[in-house]
Amino acid sequence: MAADVVLPVAQWAEEEGTMTNLEGRVLRRRRAMSPPDGVRTDLEVVSGLAGRLGVAGFPTEPRAVFDELRAASAGGIADYSGISYERLDAGEALHWPCPEPGHPGTPRLFTERFGHADGRARLVPVDHTPSAELPDEDHPLRATTGRVLVHYQSGAQTRRVAELARVVPESFVEVHPDTAARAGLADGDMARVVSRRGAALARVRCVPSLRPDTVFLPFHFGGEQAANRLTNPALDPVSRMPEFKVSAVRLEPV
Repeated sequence: MAADVVLPVAQWAEEEGTMTNLEGRVLRRRRAMSPPDGVRTDLEVVSGLAGRLGVAGFPTEPRAVFDELRAASAGGIADYSGISYERLDAGEALHWPCPEPGHPGTPRLFTERFGHADGRARLVPVDHTPSAELPDEDHPLRATTGRVLVHYQSGAQTRRVAELARVVPESFVEVHPDTAARAGLADGDMARVVSRRGAALARVRCVPSLRPDTVFLPFHFGGEQAANRLTNPALDPVSRMPEFKVSAVRLEPV
């Protein structure tokens, strides 16, 4: 699906602002260089769209947006209200929740008690549930997907970097040598990986340490090499997370 409008936006080294990492630490970001002429920041784009939709006064300065976040998060679990640009610029390492000026922040939550009123953990028994799709005679293998070191998410950015694309230029399927041989394939061959929903093309990589009933594909490639042509959209009944990590497949020579 193609976009109707593509807007050039500034990249991370061209923007000011803050970033919160996975441990809850708020990091100050400083612009290393100015963006090229005609390139706007994300905030400028969103502000422009808001104006076109009749919402005036949407801020474009990162500090003003951060101050709105401080006010909006006050009293919540992720409370930023005590964190300021002045404290960050002074070199303080601040983690949310930080509920008031002068508060040291909370580097690690739940070191002394769990997040319940009585401070105790809740242990819930879980029965094993098999995957929604199991191998059969027509699709005898389990396929799982994942990432490789040099590419990120869909690969839309990293596959445009020549140095990274040279390392992993195309999709591949890791297969036990015996499994590949039974499918009439050898290391380096192009294979079609077929599930009940579709098929993806991938270069065979024979990996002796892999389970003979399992194959692996990276999810960084699109078009005919897209791993999500195979994956199962079945949802977990509680979390509603899709079961993308296992699907029944077969291998075919191309």
